[in-house]
Amino acid sequence: MKVVHSGEARRASRTGSRNTGIDAPTSPDGLPLDTILRGDCVAQLSRLPARSVDLVFADPPYNLQLQGELKRPDDSRVDAVDDAWDKFESFEAYDAFTRAWLLAVRRVLKPTGTLWVIGSYHNIFRVGAMLQDLDFWILNDIVWRKTNPMPNFRGRRFTNAHETMIWAAREPGAKGYTFNYEALKAANEDVQMRSDWLFPICSGHERLKDETGHKVHPTQKPEALLARVILSASKAGDVVLDPFLGSGTTAAVAKRLGRRFIGIERDATYADAAQARIDAVETLPDLALATAPTAREAPRIAFNALIERGLLMPGTLLTDAKARVRAMVRADGMLSLETAPGLGQIGSIHRAGAIAQGLDACNGWTYWHMDTREGLRPIDSLRARVRSEMAMAAE
Repeated sequence: MKVVHSGEARRASRTGSRNTGIDAPTSPDGLPLDTILRGDCVAQLSRLPARSVDLVFADPPYNLQLQGELKRPDDSRVDAVDDAWDKFESFEAYDAFTRAWLLAVRRVLKPTGTLWVIGSYHNIFRVGAMLQDLDFWILNDIVWRKTNPMPNFRGRRFTNAHETMIWAAREPGAKGYTFNYEALKAANEDVQMRSDWLFPICSGHERLKDETGHKVHPTQKPEALLARVILSASKAGDVVLDPFLGSGTTAAVAKRLGRRFIGIERDATYADAAQARIDAVETLPDLALATAPTAREAPRIAFNALIERGLLMPGTLLTDAKARVRAMVRADGMLSLETAPGLGQIGSIHRAGAIAQGLDACNGWTYWHMDTREGLRPIDSLRARVRSEMAMAAE
């Protein structure tokens, strides 16, 4: 088997023949923002400034290794991915291609930037091993479960109902990368977002079709999937890059969500379709794009501020979530425990909560509850109210 070296691997990329974007709008550091660069992905990435991109989403060729046509039980042909850009002479050729584009991506990523790569069982394990060989730091693998996967027509295997995304930081020990934990949790019924995501495959009005009604691109990803990726790992105004832009899903979603985008695509048909798609997208208003502050970013509120604002009165009894432990609010902002263990002891909301549980530490904002018409509610809801009033006053 022939080993394809880096130059040949670059030519195998589905991203490169000619470069438009020379006259594209640029940032102060020379980034061609909101542009589709037409050309080989590694060559185009080499022209971008180092450490300039916040987020990369990569949907590389999967190297599906199809052996002949796929047929349904009725002998009809399955519209499978058999394009030339997905074919490689050997695993060694695919590995050389993968190494080349990953190194190029790593160069343009900011130290605080992250990379997402999507793939199937055909390629994702090879990509994951290469990521580790190149000292990327894998943060998560995310399973995209498809609600409407293509069945296994031959009945010889399980239905392949998922794809895998790897989320990785630029290097081991990376700090400061974006993860919008609070926003994701709030959007998920106040439960931590899990690493298995359920979305349908791209279909219906979202699927790009040509004038004959055929799919423009065989592996177009659903916008909902990209929206969650971008919302989870970037902020409004960040630069999102897709080195295998295809039909333009990443760029279209990034534009709608108030991010700047750079796409790279070599196929003129794909690039033209992506550009028309992107041009039709309108960016959401700023108010709809505001990122929820993290707990560390939110302004600090002293417990005494609740008393000073009249939201809690001295003498009020607070309890734990099961109303087994009681403590009285004092005028000085301390709590006096009224039940054992800790009967009679005085401390801050955190110290009193720790004593009541026999622990070294406690988050008093979530431990202590107040009695309301709707039942017991954590005093953290009062802190949230104060923060909201402060934000409104600052506008």
